[in-house]
Amino acid sequence: MNYFCTLFDSNYLTRGLALYDSLENTGAPFMLYVFAFDDLAADILDKLSFAHLTVIRLQEFEDERLLAVKSTRSRGEYCWTCSSFSILYVLRNFNVPEVTYLDSDLYFFQSSQILLDEFHASDKDVLITSHRYTPEYDQSATSGIYCVQFMTFRNTENGLRVLNWWCDRCEEWCYNRLEDGKFGDQKYLDDWPTRFPGMIHELKHIGGGVAPWNIQQYSCTEGPTVDGKPVVFYHFHQLQWLNLHTFDLSSYRLSPEAIRYIYLTYLDALQEALKIVRDTYDPAFSKGFAAKEHGILARLRHYKSVVARILRGGYNVVRR
Repeated sequence: MNYFCTLFDSNYLTRGLALYDSLENTGAPFMLYVFAFDDLAADILDKLSFAHLTVIRLQEFEDERLLAVKSTRSRGEYCWTCSSFSILYVLRNFNVPEVTYLDSDLYFFQSSQILLDEFHASDKDVLITSHRYTPEYDQSATSGIYCVQFMTFRNTENGLRVLNWWCDRCEEWCYNRLEDGKFGDQKYLDDWPTRFPGMIHELKHIGGGVAPWNIQQYSCTEGPTVDGKPVVFYHFHQLQWLNLHTFDLSSYRLSPEAIRYIYLTYLDALQEALKIVRDTYDPAFSKGFAAKEHGILARLRHYKSVVARILRGGYNVVRR
């Protein structure tokens, strides 16, 4: 049995459902612990009552440490703060041997067992994944070498040592800015291989962590594969759902093959997730669509952005 956790609110509900569906379709037996960041997401998940999903409401999860810093963080910063604490909550409360944190905008094309087998063979306590930036998009100095997207912590003395250190740092400081070598919850990971020697395994399989910031360096083919290796999961960072049939995929440069073999599958999964919510909970549900800006200045900013992205090769708006 594999154990995963993620967190999202109703705005990311359809992404969370697509993630769950991909785990069901491609993975070994699993349990996904979802930290629902608003009551609407929790209510819908409770009604859907998926067999391999456990809902944890915010009031069950939040403790004195988190509540003490909540008012000092933006909504996004608070979610980042909670990532490490959500992992700790699962390890403490569900008596599992390990848990893997997943960003809610991941989608699995192959079994996660491929990546976990590599981790288990390393005999380390913590698994982290590198951004593997394409050189033109290298943001290591500002966003970090590693990505908080797919991280496994074993319920061992060393695993908990690393995790508690991370929780403490995120409690102290977790903001959406670069400051004194820190950025959000993520740049704390930069020195883990040396800070915690013998405890950290950096994922080697290039199919784990394919994302818009690194897809350019690979040859993408049907499967999907990158450089002949199966894409285990893709991180759909920056994707915006504009309306029912229109999506802004990314401002990064994407090849037609990446769009055809990776993105279109995900768009179908999002639309199916929306259909499930509308059929079972609320026919008018529309959370997750990008907010529209109004006014002349907003339109001018939009057109300026479109032109700039076209010139950079990063205009990827599609209808589905």
